[in-house]
Amino acid sequence: MNIKKIGLTALASSLVATSVYAGELTLSGGAKMSYVKYDGTADSKDIGSGLAMDQEISASGSAELDNGMTVSVSHALTGSGSTSNTSVLTLDMGDMGSLSFSDTDMGGGLADLDDMTPSAYEEVWDGIAATRTFAEMATGRGFAYSNTIAGASIGVQYSDNLASSQSTDGAAHGGTGNSSSSSIGVVYPVGDTGLTIYGGVGSEGGVDGKEIDHDTLGAKYAFGPVTVGYQVNDEDDTDASGTDYKTTIMGIAVSVNENLSLSYGNMETDSSANAIDQDIDGVSVAYSMGGMTLSAYRNEASNLANASSSTSEKTELLLTFAF
Repeated sequence: MNIKKIGLTALASSLVATSVYAGELTLSGGAKMSYVKYDGTADSKDIGSGLAMDQEISASGSAELDNGMTVSVSHALTGSGSTSNTSVLTLDMGDMGSLSFSDTDMGGGLADLDDMTPSAYEEVWDGIAATRTFAEMATGRGFAYSNTIAGASIGVQYSDNLASSQSTDGAAHGGTGNSSSSSIGVVYPVGDTGLTIYGGVGSEGGVDGKEIDHDTLGAKYAFGPVTVGYQVNDEDDTDASGTDYKTTIMGIAVSVNENLSLSYGNMETDSSANAIDQDIDGVSVAYSMGGMTLSAYRNEASNLANASSSTSEKTELLLTFAF
C-alpha cells in the first residue's frame, strides 16, 4: 500500500542550509489485523494474546548511477521501538551481483537458508518461546553479497554480530556470539525437474571464546500441487566442553487450488548435552480471495530447550488486505 511520497530537497534545505539532497522516499505499509494466543509452560504470562493491528511502515527509494548501477535504501519502522527498526543500503551492480549493508540484522549467507522447507504461512518454529529453536548462526549489523552464477544463487555474509543500538567497541555483542560471523550459502534449482538443492557453511565466535562452526544442507521437490522439503542444520562448538546441536526439519505444502494452501512441518533438535530431543510440530493455512488473504498457523513445541517439562505453543490468525 503506497501511502505518500516525500520529496527530500525541500526538507534538507530547511534543515541544513549548506546542503541540498535530491530524491524521494516512498512510504508503504499494510492493512493487517491479527489474533494471537500463547500457551505452554515456557511462554511468559506477560506475552500479549488477543487482537492486534500491524504498525509497520517502510520507507524506500532508489537512484541510478552514471555507470548504470543502482543504489537503493529502505528503512523499516515498527511499532515496537527503535531497536526493532532496520535500515538497508543496497548497491545493484548488474551482472556483478548485489552488495548490501544492514545496520541491525543482516541476512545473506546461511541466514537466508535457516529454514527453506515449504510452508503455507509461517515456519514451524515461528512464535515458539524465546530459546534455541534450531542450530542457527547469529547475525547482526553487516554486509551481504549475492549473485547468480551458472543458475546457482550464491550469498555471502559478514556480520559483527552487533545490533544498531550497540556500541562498536566490542564490549556488547548481539546473538549468541561475542565476535564476528561469516558464511556462504548456495541455492541451485536443478533444471525443470522441480528439485532445488541448497547448502552452506559458516562460523562465528562463541561466548566461550572458541569458534562455532555451522553447516546446512537441504532439498525441496515440487510435483504438481505438492512441495516437500527436508533440511539438516548442524552447529559444532570447537570447545571440547561446548554443546553441539543438530536440527532436522521437514515440511509438506499442498496448493489445493489457486486460492487455498495447506502445510505441515516438523522440527527436531538434538543436543550433545542432553539425551532429550526438542520437538516442534506445526500446521498452517493460507486463503486468498481478491485483495484479502486469511492466514493461520498452530505451532507446538515439547521438550523445549531439550527439557522434558518445558512446552511452548502459539496460535495466530492474520487477516491482510491489499491495496
